[in-house]
Amino acid sequence: MATYRAKHAEDMSSEVVDSNPYSRLMALKRMGIVDNYQDIRNFTVAVVGVGGVGSVTSEMLTRCGMGKLILFDYDKVEMANMNRLFFTPNQCGLSKVEAAAASLKQINPDVDIETHNYNITTVDNFDHFMSRLKAGSKTSGPVDLVLSCVDNFEARMAINTACNELGQTWIESGVSENAVSGHIQLVRPGETACFACAPPLLVADGIDEKSLKREGVCAASLPTTMGIVAGILVQSVLKLLLKFGVVSTFLGYSALKDFFPTMELKANPSCSDSSCRRHQERHQKELASRPKETAAEDTAAEAEIVHETNEWGIEVVDDSGAPAETTSVEVASGLKYAYTTDAKPSDDAPVVDTGDISLEELQKQMAEMS
Repeated sequence: MATYRAKHAEDMSSEVVDSNPYSRLMALKRMGIVDNYQDIRNFTVAVVGVGGVGSVTSEMLTRCGMGKLILFDYDKVEMANMNRLFFTPNQCGLSKVEAAAASLKQINPDVDIETHNYNITTVDNFDHFMSRLKAGSKTSGPVDLVLSCVDNFEARMAINTACNELGQTWIESGVSENAVSGHIQLVRPGETACFACAPPLLVADGIDEKSLKREGVCAASLPTTMGIVAGILVQSVLKLLLKFGVVSTFLGYSALKDFFPTMELKANPSCSDSSCRRHQERHQKELASRPKETAAEDTAAEAEIVHETNEWGIEVVDDSGAPAETTSVEVASGLKYAYTTDAKPSDDAPVVDTGDISLEELQKQMAEMS
C-alpha cells in the first residue's frame, strides 16, 4: 500500500512541472470534460475593474494559465483594499493594475499581462478602450471575452456600448451594497439581453439595506461574497472558452439564504441601443437561414420554462397605461429589477423614462449594484 501511494503521488506531481504549467486544468481532461485543456493558453480576456471581484478573478484566471489578460482600472491601492486577496500593504499608493500585474507575474509568469491605468468612461479613454478590445488579443485580433468587474452604473454602460458596437461577448458581474449577494450576467449581442435592454436585475434579499449601513464601513467589502462571485465568474469563463457545461444567462447568489436564482434574459426588440437592435436583426436572419430541424430545436429551447414558482410573489407592474416592454417579463423567484422604465427606441436620442424617481434616488438604486 505504501509503495502504491508513493507511486501515485509521483505520477500526480510529475504533471506539475515547469514544462507543463497548464496542469492547473489537468483535472478537466482527466475527468473527460474537455479534450485539450491547454487551449486556455490561446485565449485573451479583458478584465475591467481590478477591485474586490476583479482582483480575485484575475488571480484565478492566471492560475488557470490564461494566455493573456488585459487589465483596466484607474484607482490606487489603499489599506481598505487589503481584503482583495493579493494586494499587500507595501503596494499602497501604486495603481491597482500595476500592483495586480506584479502579483500575477509572480503567480504565473507565462501569462501575458497588459495594463491600462485610466477611466474608460471618458471620451479619449473610451476610444482607446475600444481599440484594445478590438485588437488586443495575442494574435492582434479581438479579445475572446470581456469581464465587467466594475462597481458603478456608468462604467457598466460604457462596457455595454463598446461590446454592442463591436459585437463582443462579455459577462457582467456585481456584488450588492450590503455585501451579502451578487450575480453574473452573460451578454451575447443580439442573442441575450444587453445591459440596456432592461433594468438591471438584482438579487432580492428581503432585508432593509438602510439598517445595514454603518459609518466608516466600505460597501461590498466581504471577501467571502466577492470570492464566491469571482469563482462563479471564472467558472463561466472556462465553460465558455473550453466549451463544456452550460453557462447561465443570469446567475445570482444570496448568502443569507444560500440561494442561487437563475433566469434566461432575451434581447429586447425595443432596446434603446441601436447597435443591440442591429445585432438582433442579424441573429434573427441567421436563425431563419438554419435548417428547419435546428430552428425547431432553438424554438423549443427558448420556450422552456425557466422558473415555475414565484415564492415571494414578485410582480412587475406598469401604471402608466402604456406597455413597458423592458419590464413586462416576470422575473424569476428571488430576483427584482433595479428600477422600472418604459423604453422607446430612437437612433438619434434614446430616452429612459424613470417616472417620478428623482436623480438622487436613481443614483442610490444604482449604488446597490456595486
